[in-house]
Amino acid sequence: MDITASVFSRQEKQLETSLLLPLRNIVLLPGITLPIVAGRRRSVAVAESTMLTEHKQLIVAAIRPEAQGKLEEDEKAEINSLDEIYPVATLAVVKKISRLPIGPVQLIIEGLERVRIEQLIQTEPTYTVNYQLLPQVTTETAIAAGTEQQTLAALTSAIQSLWQEAAMLNSNFPEELLAVLLHSDEPAQLAYQTSILLQQDVPEMQAVLEEENLEMLLRQMLADLKQEVEVQRLRREILGETKKEIEGQQREFFLRQQLKQIQEELGELDPDSQEIEELRVRIKEGQLPETAQKQAKRELARLERIGNASAEGGVIRTYLDWLLEMPWNKTVQDNLDLQHAREVLDADHHGLTKIKERIIEHLATFKLKQMAWTQQDLETRDAEQPQKLDQRYTIGTVICFAGPPGVGKTSLGRSIAHALGRPFERVSLGGLRDEAELRGHRRTYIGAMPGRIIQALYRAGVKNPVIMLDELDKVGMDYRGDPASVLLEILDPQQNHSFRDLYLDLDFDLSQIIFIGTANDLSRVPPPLIDRLEIIELSGYSQQEKIAIAQKYLLPRQIEKAGLPANAVQLPTETLRQVIENYTREAGVRKLEQQLGTLCRKVAVQYANGKTEPMAIYPEQLEASLGPRRFLLEQIRKTTQPGVATGLAWTLQGGEVLFVEAVFLPQGKDLMLTGQLGEVMQESAQIARSYVWSHAASVGIDLSAFKDNGLHLHVPAGAIPKDGPSAGVTMVTAIASLLMNQSVRTDTAMTGEINLSGEVLPIGGVREKVLAAHRTGIKRVLLPQQNQKDLVDVPDDVRSQMEFILCDRIEQVLENALLQQQEVKSHQDSRDGHHRITKLFQMFSN
Repeated sequence: MDITASVFSRQEKQLETSLLLPLRNIVLLPGITLPIVAGRRRSVAVAESTMLTEHKQLIVAAIRPEAQGKLEEDEKAEINSLDEIYPVATLAVVKKISRLPIGPVQLIIEGLERVRIEQLIQTEPTYTVNYQLLPQVTTETAIAAGTEQQTLAALTSAIQSLWQEAAMLNSNFPEELLAVLLHSDEPAQLAYQTSILLQQDVPEMQAVLEEENLEMLLRQMLADLKQEVEVQRLRREILGETKKEIEGQQREFFLRQQLKQIQEELGELDPDSQEIEELRVRIKEGQLPETAQKQAKRELARLERIGNASAEGGVIRTYLDWLLEMPWNKTVQDNLDLQHAREVLDADHHGLTKIKERIIEHLATFKLKQMAWTQQDLETRDAEQPQKLDQRYTIGTVICFAGPPGVGKTSLGRSIAHALGRPFERVSLGGLRDEAELRGHRRTYIGAMPGRIIQALYRAGVKNPVIMLDELDKVGMDYRGDPASVLLEILDPQQNHSFRDLYLDLDFDLSQIIFIGTANDLSRVPPPLIDRLEIIELSGYSQQEKIAIAQKYLLPRQIEKAGLPANAVQLPTETLRQVIENYTREAGVRKLEQQLGTLCRKVAVQYANGKTEPMAIYPEQLEASLGPRRFLLEQIRKTTQPGVATGLAWTLQGGEVLFVEAVFLPQGKDLMLTGQLGEVMQESAQIARSYVWSHAASVGIDLSAFKDNGLHLHVPAGAIPKDGPSAGVTMVTAIASLLMNQSVRTDTAMTGEINLSGEVLPIGGVREKVLAAHRTGIKRVLLPQQNQKDLVDVPDDVRSQMEFILCDRIEQVLENALLQQQEVKSHQDSRDGHHRITKLFQMFSN
């Protein structure tokens, strides 16, 4: 059965059922063949299902403009009701289907006749509708309705004449298309072809489809085509005038060139005129956007009027230099080889396995986005989603490396730029308080300059570098504004494509820049800014990792800086270990590199005096080169003393070991706290005292110890502020040790928050705290049970040398922290103390 026969057979039924394909931005008219792209899930399913039917027919309906907003905002949105499409649609046949490599399918469809959709009966997995055929718009039906044939012929002839005139006005008008229009036998078909060629909006084309009166349809098309021909005629006149103007400008240019040659021969061309001519050539040859070019010409005209001698002339000259040197359209091609990126990261950084994997994932996402846009038809895609054109080049979320100083945050950003083949620029934000430093100063101010972002682009020479925003947590705010608010715009991909620097006073596209942030303390970064960042935390290094980094990176770099041969300085592993333990105490390796630089300079002095043999530095020689040891391991706590417990703390510089000391104050009353404790830490001390006090009477401890004596808790290093809840278990242990006259094990450190119920709550910074305990020589660490998952981040070599005891109750902490009776030496009342601690454990367990 052919297509025509199938159409007539279906007209015998009042309602028919067919698949539905909704289209955006186009209306398919009867007799018109169009290529379309189906990209959404249900549309692709409809196209594939249609090809499985006998006649390969479907209903094509236009989506209402008010429903298109939802589809443009969400790529996965679908049509769910008849209210979102026009009921009058077109029955069509699929001529050809092409499947693209990824996602969409391309169809060639031909409109057959008009239909009215009566009911949407299915939306999943495909659209299915009931429809009714509408009367055809033909010459016979128009004459039968009372329209004279001469009227139809006159309107048809007028439309064809206008098409002839349009072809004469447009030299690129295809002759074959004109022949089709002039030999069209059916007036309705000519009207439909005219509507398509005029590229009318969806509502106008839908009105053409719904029109049943052929005379009215032809009159409307005649009016629309006449308006288009008038526009074409006016455009041709404007182009003619423009051509004359260009010819006049060319003639003026040649005359100016001749005048310039004559002046040079006579020696009359002054430097100012020569400079202006050079600027004019740079503006003409530079690839500036239209708005920037207009601004440059306007400023050059002002400079030519007032001259370079005036103060304003110098300001204009500087502005033009910035404007012409900015990389408005210069980009660098990305290297998206992930294996190359891995090699670069491994060559530049030791360890950091998880961090490197996260960076590779970030680059892989960027690569897939680029590949997807390359493989798809960009013209079709951009017509449907123009707002996403610039996002082909963006890497997505802005990553921010957070961690202690010296762990490699800045160098990781430099490695990312190296891996991609992009220029790297670092913008330091430390101490920044004036928002004009980022947004630029207006040219009305003396010494005005562009903001730091525009300056970084100027130095990079391309518009898609890697820019590191260093020290985000050091940004301040005062009467000059809030720079963090400017960063919100700079880092927002929905806004930064039109960032306006106040100095340039022109929009500049920042969307192709890869921004990377760094911070030491995320608590000081404003929450709205953190919301735009993807945080990647970097922890401190273990001793073994520091040794490997020193041998592979730091020592060779310092040898080169000192001007020494490659093998001039030899540091055995034990020497490096002594330098790390006794001369540095940090999470990163910055101070370690400084100490190695000192050793290299000592050797450089020997080489400068004529010594040319390699020098090995052994541990016993360190004090002669670096001076007395700056840091000593906490050996003084080896003596057992009741009331002293070892805790672990987290700082911006990494983990630290701290001691909590408790003593009774005879005839005192209250709790005294010293050591610059913050509010949270003071509350932890009060909770610890209250908890032990509330359980004292039940184990035979005289309550007068609390009523008649005060309690003093002290955390040494009083010049350093301390805060946080993680010292809670340490304070409970110190108080219990004092009451029981039972010492705490000196090889054990602990951390964890407590509550009045005796539960040990989880804390943060487990890796840094464990590394600090390992540096100090502690072998046992008591951790909250819920922090067991965090032990995965502890290096394997450290984890294998230490014992970790997980506790969820305070009695477990005391049982593993306090020395048992057989371990206490020279305690006269050891038996009584052991008896009391046993009662305490029994009471806790009950």
